[in-house]
Amino acid sequence: MALDSSPTLFTIQPGVPFLDALASALVADPTLGSALSDEPEALADLTILLPTRRAVRSLTEAFLRAGDGKAILLPHIRPLGDVDEQELLLTADPKESVPGSLDLPPAIDSMDRQLRLARLILAWGRGSPFGPKNAGQATSLAAELAHLIDSAETEGVDLSKVRDLVPDRFAEHWQHTLSFLEIALDYWPQELAERGLIDPAKRRNLAIRAETEAWALDPPGHPVIAAGSTGSIPATADLLKTVALLPKGAVILPGLDQALDARGWLAVGPSHPQYGMKQLLTSIGTDRVQVQTWPHAKPSAVAEDRASFLSEALRPAETTDAWSGSEARSFDQAAATTGLTLIEAPTPREEAAAIACALRETLEVPERTGVLITPDRSLARRVAQELERWDIPIDDSAGTPLTGTAPFGFLRLLAVTASEGLAPVSLLDVLKHPLTGLGLSPVECGLSTRELERALLRGPRPGPDIAGLRDVLAQTELEHDKKDRLTDLINRLDVAVSPFLECYDVHQLPLRELVAAHLRAAEALAASDDTTGADRLYRGDAGETAALFMETLLASADSLPAMEPLAYLRLLETLSAGRMVRPRFGQHPRLSILGPLEARLLSADRVILGGLNEESWPTAAPIDAWLSRPMREELGLEPPERRIGLSAHDFVQATCGADVIITRSLKVEGAPTVASRWLLRIDSLLKGAGLKDGLTPETRYLHIAEKLDEPKAVIPGAAPQPKPPLAARPNRYSATEVETLIRDPYAIYARKVLRLKPLDPLDADAGALERGTLLHQALENFARKFPDTLPGNVEAAFLEMGRLAFETAPNRPGVTAFWWPRYADVARWMAVWESDLRTRLTRTHAEIKGELTLPGFGRPMTLSARADRVDEREDGSFAIYDYKTGAPPSKKQVEAGLSPQLPLEAAIAAAGGFVAESGASLAARPVSILSYLHLSGGAPGAAEKKVSQDGSVDAATVLEGLVALLQRYESEGTPFLSRPRVQFQALWGDYDHLARVREWTAAQGGGDV
Repeated sequence: MALDSSPTLFTIQPGVPFLDALASALVADPTLGSALSDEPEALADLTILLPTRRAVRSLTEAFLRAGDGKAILLPHIRPLGDVDEQELLLTADPKESVPGSLDLPPAIDSMDRQLRLARLILAWGRGSPFGPKNAGQATSLAAELAHLIDSAETEGVDLSKVRDLVPDRFAEHWQHTLSFLEIALDYWPQELAERGLIDPAKRRNLAIRAETEAWALDPPGHPVIAAGSTGSIPATADLLKTVALLPKGAVILPGLDQALDARGWLAVGPSHPQYGMKQLLTSIGTDRVQVQTWPHAKPSAVAEDRASFLSEALRPAETTDAWSGSEARSFDQAAATTGLTLIEAPTPREEAAAIACALRETLEVPERTGVLITPDRSLARRVAQELERWDIPIDDSAGTPLTGTAPFGFLRLLAVTASEGLAPVSLLDVLKHPLTGLGLSPVECGLSTRELERALLRGPRPGPDIAGLRDVLAQTELEHDKKDRLTDLINRLDVAVSPFLECYDVHQLPLRELVAAHLRAAEALAASDDTTGADRLYRGDAGETAALFMETLLASADSLPAMEPLAYLRLLETLSAGRMVRPRFGQHPRLSILGPLEARLLSADRVILGGLNEESWPTAAPIDAWLSRPMREELGLEPPERRIGLSAHDFVQATCGADVIITRSLKVEGAPTVASRWLLRIDSLLKGAGLKDGLTPETRYLHIAEKLDEPKAVIPGAAPQPKPPLAARPNRYSATEVETLIRDPYAIYARKVLRLKPLDPLDADAGALERGTLLHQALENFARKFPDTLPGNVEAAFLEMGRLAFETAPNRPGVTAFWWPRYADVARWMAVWESDLRTRLTRTHAEIKGELTLPGFGRPMTLSARADRVDEREDGSFAIYDYKTGAPPSKKQVEAGLSPQLPLEAAIAAAGGFVAESGASLAARPVSILSYLHLSGGAPGAAEKKVSQDGSVDAATVLEGLVALLQRYESEGTPFLSRPRVQFQALWGDYDHLARVREWTAAQGGGDV
């Protein structure tokens, strides 16, 4: 039997449910009027080829609907494999996506290929200054190179022609690129041949072409229909041509535009919706006028007008003059836009909420179906989350990125913290992960982790690895039971992760050993008191996918030579990119979220097209990592705009439904967006036709979404006014706390009444607190060792006292590294200052404590202080100094009573309230000097700032003011206000979040604080 001389071609117009029309016509007449067969029972013998597996499943359901419940023998339905290039190359199974079973070499596994290409790239890089620095970078380059190889195979282009490109026409760096591409041209084919494998795209092409040749030489005796494909891949286009010419074959095209005028059809280019089918018809050797309309597929009047309208709106740009000329096509504008509305939301959040409301409304009508079609996976996930408010489970059919799942996230976080030597932030990310157990119950593990965080991980970073944690624990004072609990946790962590941490002590290590150590550590960490780590880590769809990924990586690990362990994390991230977790169960029966590829040929009662912004839909034309546009053109590769044309066809097909809502966001991440080029075309055509507002705006769903979360009443925030009973109010204040009481009484309430202490930041920089502690300790060491007589080398003595102080923080390496050079500057300045000062002193006291009982209270009220330095002067007076690593208060602030620390210490000294190191009280003396030492480091190292000399600040007056202030707070009616004097307050206080400062200042019109 020979091929026919004329092809059998049909089309199903936009707006007609493609698969239902296909099924109903074949059920009604399997022979199609003898066009396919003379056998009435030909339906069971029929072979139908469809573009995607989802279409195969949906056609099966369509046949069941068309059979009206009767038992029928279904045709043999198979996926054709004609899908988007990335899906074709990265997700489809070459053994299942082509017809027939052929004796071809197996396709190489994608991960194995990426690792083997990375090995070749590393070898090339050793002789090139442009080579990758490590295995992680090489794996990223391997993914790009694999994409180029598959692109050439898919489009039937001989990649070796790159050698023939004229160098003079391209940049000089092309020679380096050509050198790199020799990997794909020479070394990679040898690698595949040695292993008896071929690339996935090549195997698919060979299989399809083999089937094409077999059918051409010996046409099958049963009917064959290829439906819904546009022949975007050359091998598929050849198969479609053969099917169209089979004696019992037919090709059904989706949405062929037979109404576009000849001039427009001639100008159709790669970015036009009809480009693929125009190319296919040219390949078959026929014209669109020869294509028949599929029986039982008459579109509604609205669908016809919509299709005509979209055809005009998206006609080739060079022919848009036809909109106003004699060639203008007539259509009913009102009918064309009936059921077509536009939602323009302020942000993606509002867009997702509006879409969710529209989908929820769909369920109000029994049996009515709805679908969101969008390439924006972030928008899809937002919509799924919004629908959860109505307990509507819906899955994004594109799946969830493996990198966004809990099991793989756990594995990645473990690799991060190992590479960082158990740095506090990444370590806590792992320990607080829901999958972490360490052999404990969830409650015990959580409790121990919180204690570890508070006791050891807050503040500057500990030393690396387990040893660093043990050092900090040894130097931290804790209750016995807490210390035991933390010791046990660190021991468990040591057993679980130390073998993996030790991998990072080696310069290079086989990937297999890294992966195996990683998995052992992950499973040990994930074990709980009653479940093994493997059972907890690999359960569910996400766990199984993560397990399969790691098993495949382990199986392919020998494809890569020994690598630097620090590159392992990037390698893991590169290999996992693009891998998805697709749930097997839980899909909603009437609602779905689909990508444009998955939505091909499918239909629903309500169609929502989401994310219609430029560079979102359509996506920006991809930039080839290796070949420029002229190079691609000379090689015969399709231009990047080809994918835009495919997206445009998907858009037109989906927009021709009876109830279509188009949505977009006016801003994304704060930046204004540009509407999709297709929307702009539609808007231009409508406005040119006299509809000044363009598409019908739909605001109802935005309004509904806004009202869903709108509170019944907005109660303005009020500043807190806590009034604890007298017994709970403090009766002991330090001199520094008095300043806090003046500036922010609420902080005193939180600290002394509620007994709340602010936590240090995680992995904090070596900040003012650590610097101040060390400098105070160093200067205290000096003053205590030399209270009355200076050593011979004063600067050397200051440096030695500093070393003793800094040795107290060996487990905080960042503090020593950052602040020791600055302390050396301070020591240099202090040596000069101290030498001069000691000529007028009899003795100095460091970190001396004192207190004073205040009169006039119904209960004991005590003022305490810890002075940094008190000097006994030869003239019989005291000099009091306070060390400041930050900017000290001004003299005006001290005199105004806003910074009363030094005057209050003077009052204690004048009353004989200080106690020397020996335990003896210092006799009462007048205070002649109050001064700050600003220990800034750098040049000149420090500076003295006197705020009182010879009694210019009256300590007695300050003390009287303090008594009056504290007497007010002895009244239970006096509240501890938050930030009563904002002008004298820091921008942000430790307890401002507790006082909800931002809330009530905004409510009072004060803006943000």
